[in-house]
Amino acid sequence: MKVGLHPNAVWYTGSGALLGAVLAISSQISSQPGSGINISSATADSALIETLSPSEALGLSPIIISAGPTPVLEKTELTVGRGDTLLGLLQKNNIAASEAHAAVSALSEIYDPRDIRVGQKIVVSATADAAAPDLDAIRIAVGPGHDVMALRSATKTFSATTLKAQTSLETQAFKGIINSSLYEAAVDRGVPAPVLVEMIRLFSYDVDFQRDIRSNDSFEIMFERRVTEDGLVVANGEIEYASMTLRGKSYKIYAFEHSEDHIDYYNEDGKGIRKALMRTPINGARLSSSFGRRKHPVLGYTKMHRGVDFAAPRGTPIYAAGDGVIEKRQRWSSFGNYMRIRHGDGFATAYAHMKSFAKGYSVGSRVKQGVVIGYVGTTGRSTGPHLHYEVHKNGGQVNPMKVRFPASKSLSGDELNAFQAVRRDTDVAWTRIFTERDVASLDGDSETRSVE
Repeated sequence: MKVGLHPNAVWYTGSGALLGAVLAISSQISSQPGSGINISSATADSALIETLSPSEALGLSPIIISAGPTPVLEKTELTVGRGDTLLGLLQKNNIAASEAHAAVSALSEIYDPRDIRVGQKIVVSATADAAAPDLDAIRIAVGPGHDVMALRSATKTFSATTLKAQTSLETQAFKGIINSSLYEAAVDRGVPAPVLVEMIRLFSYDVDFQRDIRSNDSFEIMFERRVTEDGLVVANGEIEYASMTLRGKSYKIYAFEHSEDHIDYYNEDGKGIRKALMRTPINGARLSSSFGRRKHPVLGYTKMHRGVDFAAPRGTPIYAAGDGVIEKRQRWSSFGNYMRIRHGDGFATAYAHMKSFAKGYSVGSRVKQGVVIGYVGTTGRSTGPHLHYEVHKNGGQVNPMKVRFPASKSLSGDELNAFQAVRRDTDVAWTRIFTERDVASLDGDSETRSVE
């Protein structure tokens, strides 16, 4: 018997039983997480009984792999079509209803079969010498380096098993010149879109991405990503450092880990980059009307516009600009669906013309900065879907785009000293990465040059 597993594969079982190589019934099996099982069949010439002896530290009993002449295994790769269910897909491919149901029920302990997607591949292993093949395993890739399986044991029952490739963290660093937009420049250099979105969110407290960026501005970013030993990217990690140089002024942010599950970002002086309030509590919107006197688009005469308008598609999420308490949440006059949140230091924010309010909040509810409180609409006196956003200071409206908001936190004492040590290490790591790349480029490493 030969069992060939991906060298990085780590086996876990939802039922607590380590099934390991149960599929290897007198067959050679090679497995790569996320890529299905490859089986080359071979029929045994004589009776065979083999036992898998798991680690004594696990306290498990031996598992009988095969007994008697071994049947031939066949692997089939099924493609999920529109309207398919996992159970129905198995039955359409001649798997007995009872076996299909048993396997899917076992798999349901660790994976919701309703999560299968059109076009997804399902690998099925079954015996080939029966009118209705005996199902031995089903395997689904649910993410990079992450598969789930239902495996038949020697007792003919199914158990759910998860395969996860061993991974490690590696550091990625990119820099570039902005010619048209930060998005185009960063994606062109190889920055993954989710990392770029997080970078934009972190800088949005200080940078107006519609008006502050000019040609020949630049960016830098360094972040972690989790990969398998053969280079498969499993997930992008936290941003460790990012910088934007806009018209000669540099904005830098550094990650600082306060505890195992809490990372926040600070500038070079240890001042928190998160502000008490967000200038733009909406993503991907266009500033359609500024603060100040204007000709009203509905009334037709000039009057003071005491907020800013952000045009966005109907249903776009609206975020709470800061921590606070909801003090008004209702349909109100020409504002339509309207919400006002009271914050600290005499500040309040207001949101108008919403399509609807987010569920779970009412007057008196406490909200955290960044939670969704409603959705863009065109209720009240409005000519199209947009968010009317106001910032109130001591009872009067002020221009959200010009008011200076205090930092959410500034480090001091031992925390500041620890942060400065992290900052220096980060700067050294950044310099080392690009020094090594410069050396590599002199040796003709064009692939390395391309990410700089």
